[in-house]
Amino acid sequence: MKTIIIAEAGVNHNGSLKKALKMVDIASRAKADFIKFQTFIPSELCQTKANLAEYQKKNFKRKSQLEMLKSLSLSFNDFRKIKERCKKRNINFISSPFDEPSLDFLKKIKVNLIKIASGEITNIPLLKKIGKLKKKVIMSTGMSNLKEIKKALNILIKNGTKKKDITILHCNTEYPATNSKLNLKSIKFLKDKLNISVGYSDHSIGNEASLMAIALGSSVLEKHFTISKSLKGPDHTSSLDPKELTHYVKSIREFEKSLGVYDKYPYKEELKNLQTIRKQIVAKTSILKGEKFSLNNITTKRAQKGIPASKWDEIIGKKSSFNFKTDENIKF
Repeated sequence: MKTIIIAEAGVNHNGSLKKALKMVDIASRAKADFIKFQTFIPSELCQTKANLAEYQKKNFKRKSQLEMLKSLSLSFNDFRKIKERCKKRNINFISSPFDEPSLDFLKKIKVNLIKIASGEITNIPLLKKIGKLKKKVIMSTGMSNLKEIKKALNILIKNGTKKKDITILHCNTEYPATNSKLNLKSIKFLKDKLNISVGYSDHSIGNEASLMAIALGSSVLEKHFTISKSLKGPDHTSSLDPKELTHYVKSIREFEKSLGVYDKYPYKEELKNLQTIRKQIVAKTSILKGEKFSLNNITTKRAQKGIPASKWDEIIGKKSSFNFKTDENIKF
């Protein structure tokens, strides 16, 4: 099954509609399935004196979260224009709402899917409201444990969202996340424990973690990208640039070809090698007619057509019907 690829624009537009529209074009050219933004009203999202996260302090010189968010926000009218651009560029638009008015707006512009950010997984009133929309949901699970994930799922389902319409994303909410902290086995753990569609939101550097996530059963991949890593902002340095995003999508599509199906069988292309690579039963020493085949007088080797080594137990102990020279194919 084709992996859904979400190109995460996030706030890498730096509050500029022009940059946001350019990011739509970049994601479309890269052949991502979705482009994802973050919809929020700064004053609804955080208090006046809320602190910056450590990675935000490092990458973005602002005094408070509110100041940072104001500089990174887009208006609802901007998002209408972005959604229209997505339609023209044939790429799906989605966004993470961080407050109830933003969720109401996304409902109004008829988004088909709601993305729940990691930080909102314990936001009970927002989860209830999302659940009542009965839309498809993708929920990131960074910073959360199994108990918190189960509770969030129960709220969504209890309020009307069908379990089959929910995908959860394993995630490490570091920017960037180091390889030793990715814990990709959580993908299979979550699938087994919750019996639900699971994907991966990749905050690591490079493509390798995403490829491994597919092998572990991820149905959705999400990855941040930017117009340029040199731009000022909290996420640019840990994001893919346009060329890297294109390579990312291509590498995933190529890797998918190697996954195959949940079965085990040989391809016809490899069966042509069977006769020359698998072994046949041959005489280890000269054998006289009437002599019993034993470990002392027969062995297996790659050989011309003969009795395959898989018939070994049927041959051992039987009497020879012919005389055989050393290295000659055994026959009845």
